[in-house]
Amino acid sequence: MRAHTEDCVLESPLAGEVTGRAPVEKVYRAFITSFPDLTIDNPELLIDGDRVVQTVTFSGTNSGGFMGMAPTGRRFSFAAVLICTMREGQIAHERRIYDFTGFLLEIGALKAKPA
Repeated sequence: MRAHTEDCVLESPLAGEVTGRAPVEKVYRAFITSFPDLTIDNPELLIDGDRVVQTVTFSGTNSGGFMGMAPTGRRFSFAAVLICTMREGQIAHERRIYDFTGFLLEIGALKAKPA
């Protein structure tokens, strides 16, 4: 969490908008608890002044439960784009863009309606 400013803002499909280092840390801890084998691969950075864009692939297994549901044991992998504004070498604002519905389908937290 040292990478984030005290007054940082995180926006994501999962967490909504969260402000402050401690609440952002809580989001990170909850995700890692749900997916203890979480990996972040293929990071690609684009830096322009105080703006950083990173593309990543998140992968893991729902072995810790998620959003109050029991663990499904199902794996997931999804691409995400992280758009950050930096201040004095720390993340002041981070916006995460990814397919949240697809992620929920992969881990079995959401069922697709048959066509």
